[in-house]
Amino acid sequence: MAERNRIASRFLGCVLLGAVVLLQACKPKQPATLTGVVLLADPDVKKQVPIADAEIVARLPTATVSGKSDARGLFHLILPPGSQPAGIAVSVRHGGYQPVEVNVSTPAELILLRLPSSAPPTTARERQQQTVIGNVRIRYSAKSDRINNIGVMAQTFEVNSTGNVACNGAEPCSPDGRWKASIGGYSADAGPGNEYRNVRLSCIAGPCPFTHIESETSSQNGRLLKVSVRDWSDTATFLLEAEVSQTRMADVIRQSYPAIFGSTMSFTLPQDSEGPSIEAELDGHDIVFPLGPDLIVSWANCTVTPSSGQGSLYRCELKPEYRFRPPT
Repeated sequence: MAERNRIASRFLGCVLLGAVVLLQACKPKQPATLTGVVLLADPDVKKQVPIADAEIVARLPTATVSGKSDARGLFHLILPPGSQPAGIAVSVRHGGYQPVEVNVSTPAELILLRLPSSAPPTTARERQQQTVIGNVRIRYSAKSDRINNIGVMAQTFEVNSTGNVACNGAEPCSPDGRWKASIGGYSADAGPGNEYRNVRLSCIAGPCPFTHIESETSSQNGRLLKVSVRDWSDTATFLLEAEVSQTRMADVIRQSYPAIFGSTMSFTLPQDSEGPSIEAELDGHDIVFPLGPDLIVSWANCTVTPSSGQGSLYRCELKPEYRFRPPT
């Protein structure tokens, strides 16, 4: 009987294993994808900026696939199902750059396509005729908390007590447990939308050496304030002071500087930024160039790439008749 059960179990295991193998064989394969980036070819890696809208063509033995690079230079080409991924020729073209073609051995590798510029080197005469752009700054506004002091609070209060009275364990007592003490304090309300800041509590009259500040607490929003004092001698007088403030959201103008390499400048702006503009000197004249939603700048071609949780990356490439002034 035991031998018969072992044979049945082994038979059932073989059937299940065969079913798994059959399911895996019948499962449709995911199409292969070519992934790469198109960059400007330059010995200086800081100048290898992405090239957008480049046309990429992948030629396989049985099919041809094409696509374009995005603002980051990134492209994805999905190969047709059943195509043979071996021996793929990938070519890229873009106006103003020399075409490039590479051979890809497997779709798994990351493809880097660096395009040399087709523009002839700028002559000394042409360089003298170019408009010089210098002292470039980025200006934008952002929401920020602004704290306004709207007044001060100065309040005196007394803690009534009698000195030299033995405590005998009847709390409250002096810190050493010898003398009878009194607990007094003061509570204040700054009002709706207000908060107390820079709170100061001081003993100003009476036997101050025989007093102790027990606690100083405020509500989470800082509106309510409560202080407590222990006195184990005669009556003492305390002064409670604080600044009354309001916190409001306000537009704050901020300024940053772009990273400039060759004829390209890059900068990032936070997610909550508004009204970005470029401030620059053109032939010695300080001019403000609002970017606007279409990123139109007379002397450059600008693009923006949103980044999840990191704001937006802006990149501006100068037009041929302009050049950046070298840093001094």
